[in-house]
Amino acid sequence: MAEEIKSPMAGKVISILVSVGDTVEEDDDIMLLEAMKMETTVFSSADGTVTEIKVQPGDKVDEDQTVIIVE
Repeated sequence: MAEEIKSPMAGKVISILVSVGDTVEEDDDIMLLEAMKMETTVFSSADGTVTEIKVQPGDKVDEDQTVIIVE
């Protein structure tokens, strides 16, 4: 079953630390966001394989926006 990983807050994507096809475990670092001049790490919420990355570095995201899909 697919797990949608969502942005914990509104901000700007600084970097994506995984690629499609990468295997991740729960709590792995997968992305860095910048909000209010502070960097925040986004963690995987499930074990699995990254099947889709919905954002690119430089994109602005909203709170609870789906950014990565893990199956």
